[in-house]
Formats: sequence, C-alpha cells, structure tokens
Amino acid sequence: MFEDALDLAENKLLLLYIFYKIKLPISNIQITQIILENNFINYFTLQQYITELIASNLLKRTEQKGKHRLVISQKGDNVLSLFKGRISNSKIQLIDSYLKSHIENIKKELTVSADYTIENNNNYLVNLTASEDSFTLIDIKLSVTSNKQARNLCTKWRKKPSELYAKIINILIDD
Repeated sequence: MFEDALDLAENKLLLLYIFYKIKLPISNIQITQIILENNFINYFTLQQYITELIASNLLKRTEQKGKHRLVISQKGDNVLSLFKGRISNSKIQLIDSYLKSHIENIKKELTVSADYTIENNNNYLVNLTASEDSFTLIDIKLSVTSNKQARNLCTKWRKKPSELYAKIINILIDD
C-alpha cells in the first residue's frame, strides 16, 4: 500500500514536471499522447490524476481561442520544486529526451489551427490561423466549394504554416 502511494505521488509529480518543462498551456490530448507514448500511466488513471491535480490547484484550466488547455499553476510549480527529487532519474531523462525531440511539433499544434465548417450544401468555410504566444499573426477565412478543398487547405496549412505565412506576407507586401 505504501508503494502504491509512492507511485501515485511520483506519477503526479511527473505530470507536473511535463507541464513545467513545456512551459505552454497544452491540451488534454497532448498530455495524454506524451504519457501514453512513454508508457508511464494508463489512460484512465491519467485522467483521474489530471482531475485531482486541477482540484488541488496544481494545474489550472485555461481557454485559448475557444480551446481548453491545461497549464501548471504557481502552486504546482512550488510543489514540483519541493518534491522533484522524488521522480526517478530514468523518467526525467525519458521525458527530457522525448520533449527535446517533440517540442517543435507540440508548439506547432498550439500555435497553428486549421478547421472548416459546412455553411450550406456546396460551401465550406475554412479558418486558418497562426499565433505566437497570445498574439495572432494571421487569421484567414476562406470559402471553398468542396469538402476535399477544405480538407486539403487544412492539411497544407498544418504541414507548412511558416512557409505559407511567409508566402502570403510576401505576396501582400510586394509591389
């Protein structure tokens, strides 16, 4: 039983450590992906831990552009600084390595958005955005005539947002 309590504490500290290292509000889906890809905690236990960390004000919910995100709170930072030593070095190294190789994709997911909605039978509204911190760099709304066009625009935007942004700016600025 004592060992279970230690595992519980280490797993919650590990979650706080991940939020601390990322330094950005992330979605539940993103934290779930990180945890499951590294086989730290099963999905249901993870969701319980997240709920408990929010309830104890160690994590807090935020909303950015209508999307729910999670971020470590000041209280969570304090708890982590006091008890970080209870996380095994192997888990810290695994998370540090994972984040080093995946942080750009995580940031891209947070700063680039591509969605579309059906306006009527033959019309789709595509919304493409890119932001940095809390500043919106570009927010484009396009009307297209097919679902395929809408999907293709979203896919291209997600794959090469910086390149497309630069091209759009250059087209608009050049005489």
